[in-house]
Amino acid sequence: MPFMSLFTPPAINPPATDNRDTSEDAITRLTNAIHDADTIVVGAGSGMSTSAGYTYSGERFERYFSDFVNTYGIGDMYSGGFAEYPDLNTYWAWWSRHIYINRYMAPPKDTYGLLRSLLDGHDYTVITTNVDHCFQRAGFPDDRLFCTQGDYGLFQSSRTGTSRTYDNERDVKRMLLAQGFTFAHMTADTADDWGELIAADEAGGWAGIGMTIPDDLIPYCPDDGFPMAPNLRCDDTFAEDETWHECAERYQSFLDTRRACEADGSRTLFLDLGSGGNTPIIFKFPFMQWTSVNRNATYASINLGEAVTAPQIADRSILIDADIDTTLRNIASRG
Repeated sequence: MPFMSLFTPPAINPPATDNRDTSEDAITRLTNAIHDADTIVVGAGSGMSTSAGYTYSGERFERYFSDFVNTYGIGDMYSGGFAEYPDLNTYWAWWSRHIYINRYMAPPKDTYGLLRSLLDGHDYTVITTNVDHCFQRAGFPDDRLFCTQGDYGLFQSSRTGTSRTYDNERDVKRMLLAQGFTFAHMTADTADDWGELIAADEAGGWAGIGMTIPDDLIPYCPDDGFPMAPNLRCDDTFAEDETWHECAERYQSFLDTRRACEADGSRTLFLDLGSGGNTPIIFKFPFMQWTSVNRNATYASINLGEAVTAPQIADRSILIDADIDTTLRNIASRG
């Protein structure tokens, strides 16, 4: 199977079957499928991080972006990432907050660590559209991960055709300090873990918080002089760096060597955790396609309100319409 097939539309009908189940029977079936699988291919989408507490709206959003809400009418972090700001100073004030709380602050729940403990001892790989580094933070080995859509922890040139990325932790922290924010564990070294970003309401109010950064903190690419941008796949400027290509090749090799996607291939569990509607072509549809090809494969989805499958594989699908964190804890409790 050529690598490009991972990102081309699969020859399978769009999902139509939604025999979702929150019963003990479905959880028992998934528990057994994890135990019995020769190979597990995990796909993790935005629902996984939402379940872990990385919510993009509501109280958590208001806690760090009330000034942007009042000034620009932004309703959540997702839409704020696509908003038009008057200048780069404001753009990076937004993005430094967005990056820090969704990349350098730990998620409220250890959902990813729970998943890692369930996969320990199994032959598995992970493909994810999430860019928040939660798998790495939870101790997943780098050689088991393929993060297809980028990394909040990296900058890249905003110019099309670049392939280099740059760590951004020090820059992001300096931007936040310039806005007036403080941190739970601030030290003299910006490379240290500074912990939680203290919300304005807990540190003297919003009057001391700015919505811009100084000109000298605006990042520019050292290679071409263009303004930097977050390393996120949102248009054709996305930089697939050397590490990205290494991870892609490793993922493809895993699928090939385990014969996960072949007729009468290995006993494979394709485990879909919280895939969203924006990028189903990355792993949701391929998982269904490969399950239809491999008669020894099972497709499982834990996805609150969105657990669906294709009719061709309904008899080999496990659909759990429930919170991911709660479901994983239920599975773990069964030993």
